Amino acid sequence: MTVPVLTSRRLDQLPGVRHAFFTRQGGVSTGIYDSLNVGRGSNDDPAAIAENRRRCAEAMGVEPGALNSCYQTHSTLVRVAEGPWGDERPEGDAVVTSVAGIACGAMTADCAPILLADAEARVVGAAHAGWKGALDGVVASTVAAMVAAGARPGDIVAVVGPCIGPDSYEVGPEFVERFLHHDPKSDHFFKRAADDRSRFDLPGFVLWRLEQAGVFNCEWTGHDTCADETRFFSNRRAFKRGEADYGRLISAIALT
Repeated sequence: MTVPVLTSRRLDQLPGVRHAFFTRQGGVSTGIYDSLNVGRGSNDDPAAIAENRRRCAEAMGVEPGALNSCYQTHSTLVRVAEGPWGDERPEGDAVVTSVAGIACGAMTADCAPILLADAEARVVGAAHAGWKGALDGVVASTVAAMVAAGARPGDIVAVVGPCIGPDSYEVGPEFVERFLHHDPKSDHFFKRAADDRSRFDLPGFVLWRLEQAGVFNCEWTGHDTCADETRFFSNRRAFKRGEADYGRLISAIALT
């Protein structure tokens, strides 16, 4: 069965690279996990998760055990994949490889997935960037790992996939202050909302981080996970509804 995916024209144009931003559609999970939940950290039926991951791997043209994703902790830790991980989930928030047939995956449910590729050097990567990882430097760490594998920042194409959009991400003053303390220039990623609240532009901030790392060929797909329940899981939407858990999306990239 072919599952629906979103792609970026920038990455589609690269030879020898396959990528996909998977939605929540096309899987076998039910209830709040309906239907393509691939989160092994969720409370969904493990058999359903395994089947959903198998479908994603098939869409990426890799073996199920070669859909490599980490046990994510909002860190800046990058793992270099030299082969399939199978059921292993090493701790980290980004995966980089120069091996064909290995899909680098990033799990999200509002956080920003980033797919990166240097087609000339044949190095690809996937990173998970929530506000903490983006602020602490997961983007720079991922680019550095790709450079260590032979990539050049100026040759890297990077796409930020579906994530919580600036219209959906309301934060308090202490959140804003944390960013301004780190870099006063980050103030333009916040817009005042009601009372003392602000709205945070996570994809815009991640793109800024990419530019700071020397990657200028980059874009956001423009999809807001919190606002589009039909296509995406959302941690914030689930929290607002008082739901016990939520599904996870995956974005993946591989060398062919």
